[in-house]
Amino acid sequence: MTINRVRVDHISSSVNNADLSTEISIGSEVICKEGYILAVRVLNEKNTYHQIENPAGRLISLRAGNTLVGALGNRHALRGYSGHVPEKLGVGDTIQILNMGGVLGQCTSTHIDLGPPFQVEVLGAVLVFPSIHSRIGIPTSTYINAISPSKKLNCTTPIVLVIGTNMNCGKTMAAIELIHGLTRTGLKVAGLKVTGISLQRDTLMMMDAGAIAALNFTDTGIISTNKTNVIPSTYGLLNKLAETYSPDVIVVELGDGIFGEYGVTSVLEDNNIKKITKAIICCAPDQVAAWGAVRILEDVFNLRATLISGPVTDNEVGTKFIETTLQLPAYNARLKNKGLTTTILETIS
Repeated sequence: MTINRVRVDHISSSVNNADLSTEISIGSEVICKEGYILAVRVLNEKNTYHQIENPAGRLISLRAGNTLVGALGNRHALRGYSGHVPEKLGVGDTIQILNMGGVLGQCTSTHIDLGPPFQVEVLGAVLVFPSIHSRIGIPTSTYINAISPSKKLNCTTPIVLVIGTNMNCGKTMAAIELIHGLTRTGLKVAGLKVTGISLQRDTLMMMDAGAIAALNFTDTGIISTNKTNVIPSTYGLLNKLAETYSPDVIVVELGDGIFGEYGVTSVLEDNNIKKITKAIICCAPDQVAAWGAVRILEDVFNLRATLISGPVTDNEVGTKFIETTLQLPAYNARLKNKGLTTTILETIS
């Protein structure tokens, strides 16, 4: 295996666990599995969806010629690019950037609003040297320094689930406003995002809102969740928050929609998670989505929404429908965060 020492321009947030600097060693042998870390060179210019998130959470605009460290992964997004880890890769091959977290893969479906993705040339696999005096490097991955998944849920801390019918329907806004509101009552609140694709923006916003700690599935090394890996990852993260920080409540955001491909249904089906779930905020863009989500929660998962939030509550039209037809409280997280907080507080007390 050929080894080179290079300096890259940017490091993406998807590889945070590896704690890399811009001075890295790269090798010519690439392991084509999710989580393995590559150095790549950007080949084209873009003026939409043209940024990546760095380890500090800052969005960096990419230009042709920039070199970047990212992680191989799969993405299945309704409102974004979709793609997967290729079966085989070598130095000089071309792949694509699938999301702002710097997830790399073979794009199989674009989105009309985003245009074609960034094309990137593979420079090599990022290496680490397990022994200080060793000259033998091994390809590294996002599983290095990761929180361990668990087969058992030890956490008994009450949790509030924040779910939605789809991407971009107000889940993160509801989560951070709830964290802010509960924190101001004196509670120790932790934040957690358990489904989706690697991006730390939402957990950083949770910290900004007052969370004593905030984690997401990438902290267990996972680039994108699915029905197989999501429960062990979620157990491990809940256990870590409970054992390390002793919060009074954990606000858990489920990225993507109920019927997306990131394993949301697996979380909603899990009886151990149900036992510690004290409230559910359901976000929806319109009346039909809100009605369907409430029915699905009750009929499929035997769960009851505590309140409805999201764009459907932007004015009185949707709010009245929820209150009269669905017989549920409706609170817009941006406009009526006090009501949202009070309702949840009453439910979990």
